[in-house]
Amino acid sequence: MKFIFPQNFKLRVKIFGLIDYTSAIVCIVWTVIVFFFLNIIIHNIKLKIFLCISLVLPLCLFSIVGINGENMLVVINYITKFLLQQKVIFYNKSL
Repeated sequence: MKFIFPQNFKLRVKIFGLIDYTSAIVCIVWTVIVFFFLNIIIHNIKLKIFLCISLVLPLCLFSIVGINGENMLVVINYITKFLLQQKVIFYNKSL
């Protein structure tokens, strides 16, 4: 059996079909950084767990759900470019 794929088809390799590799690496690095700083600053284990979950979970959920199937890094890149280069353009219509 032969399959025909269109030319604009993009194969996105994902871990377990949920999250792509670059987003997974970013989530792991973020988790390690948060865990490292929480271990240095806080000594209460319950508070560590609560803060670690509340700081890591939104990023991981955002990377799994995404926005229209886009990579998390691409979305963050677009958002930062917009925030750094906001321009308001007014057009004059002459009748």
